[in-house]
Amino acid sequence: MKRTARLLRRTALLALAATMALSTAAKTSDFSEPWKNADRALVVDAYEYNSIDWARLATDKRIVAFINKASDGMPPPYFCLGDDTEMKLCKALWKRHAVTRELFRTRRVVTKALGLKWGAYHLARPGNPVEQANNFLDFAEPAPDDLMALDIEGNDPSQWMSLDDAEEFVRQVHRRIGRFPVLYTNGKTAQYIADNSYRYRLLSRLPLWYARYKSDIDVHFPMGNWQGYALWQFSAQANCGRFRCPYRVAGTPNDIDVNVAPTDAATLRAQWPFGGLIDVPPDYLASIPLPVSREAGLAGNVTITYASVAAPPTFEEMVAALGTRWSRFRDGFRMPVVKTVPRRPGFGIVQYVAWKRTEQRSPAQLDAAFAAADPLSTASTEIDRGLR
Repeated sequence: MKRTARLLRRTALLALAATMALSTAAKTSDFSEPWKNADRALVVDAYEYNSIDWARLATDKRIVAFINKASDGMPPPYFCLGDDTEMKLCKALWKRHAVTRELFRTRRVVTKALGLKWGAYHLARPGNPVEQANNFLDFAEPAPDDLMALDIEGNDPSQWMSLDDAEEFVRQVHRRIGRFPVLYTNGKTAQYIADNSYRYRLLSRLPLWYARYKSDIDVHFPMGNWQGYALWQFSAQANCGRFRCPYRVAGTPNDIDVNVAPTDAATLRAQWPFGGLIDVPPDYLASIPLPVSREAGLAGNVTITYASVAAPPTFEEMVAALGTRWSRFRDGFRMPVVKTVPRRPGFGIVQYVAWKRTEQRSPAQLDAAFAAADPLSTASTEIDRGLR
């Protein structure tokens, strides 16, 4: 009995030690309270109604960058029309737009003067995604070193931009400035995009700005698609109050959004402003993921690799190919030009078919074929009937 009791106590102590070891490992992970690691870089993001004391904010040396809200959905109408109420509303929207833009520009100047990196995000709403992308770029006027982000708050297309439209938004941004935005979204939407990565080939390959206000995200993070986050928004009004907050940034209110990077300040500065697709070669539209074994998938933490495939055709190659195909298509409606076609008056399509069906093509055979040709049906001639 005593020996059994000692074995039980020893087993319990070993289990406790293992639990403590796992707990310590979790705390040092980038998926469990990484902001407690003083080496991890922090980023603040704000919108127009957040107050900022810049002198106090600059005292926090862990703050590497500041991201500010830029545009919101579609731009306000340029002309105000309608009754008195509609006119007042239209003018109020324009006033808000103008004030927000001036505040945005002022914060950009102050941020860069303090030596911080700068970024801007667009709040995606239902509506024309191409026009929203243009509105975002015209509003933010991004410099080559400015981060851009597409903010998708949820997967309800009646309230937020649909994911299909978000793909078009991303394409339009890339068309205009040659790089991609970062994707900001919550855990549920990120998981849905990851589960449907075959459909959202751009959204699923954007650097992920992950929003989740929990101390641990290891079991929730869509690891099968993204191997990690670019930024994790871990603190906001949802979990930061007067008495308790994951991290307080000097000079900011309790409702300010705070983000952590999985790297130190120097590495984050080097990676900024992201702008590329993750784990994808330049020919991303033709890339396909290599299969992963079942054992590796069940083990977790799988790194997705992509097959080497031929690069997509250039614009000039596509023009040449389409030109060649058009020529073939057009020539299909013309009678082939054959140098040996007899030059005779009244030589039309009926005579041409008869001539083609004559094997020896001697003058006598040609005369017989032309005489027997049925002018109403090129599919049947006297020669054919004789052969049958």
